[in-house]
Amino acid sequence: MNFRIHALPLDPFRPLFDLDDAGLAALGARRMTADAPHSAPCRVSLADAAPGERLILLNHRHLDDPSSPYRSEGPIFVREAAVEAVPTPGEVPDMLARRLLSIRLYDADWMMLDAEVVEGADLGTLLPEWLERPGAAVVHLHTARRGCFMAAAARA
Repeated sequence: MNFRIHALPLDPFRPLFDLDDAGLAALGARRMTADAPHSAPCRVSLADAAPGERLILLNHRHLDDPSSPYRSEGPIFVREAAVEAVPTPGEVPDMLARRLLSIRLYDADWMMLDAEVVEGADLGTLLPEWLERPGAAVVHLHTARRGCFMAAAARA
């Protein structure tokens, strides 16, 4: 079984790029500048921002089913120059492969079936195995250290 990693869509974030700092602050968001390599992973492009690149840091609800006890939200970065990533089946973007990740397997009712901390470099082997499990629907990928949502994976 193959998998596909899904980035967040760009369109919901486009209006943020035109806001000034006060407008962003009113939404609980901030304009940031990446200050080091691999310090600001964009959830739309699935690529790390280069030092000096501008991003928006905002809260995002990545699991929004009101019937799930796992409903969840947290901080994400979106690069102002982001182009929406569409990884090919089986592809693990470098942004994920280089990080220690917390992965969470959910069923179609958004109930957690399993969770694990893994090296991102191992996703290509692990995701097909997890998605073959009975009832498996989607895997959410988070940073292991800060717990921030990175992307989702599902059957290709």
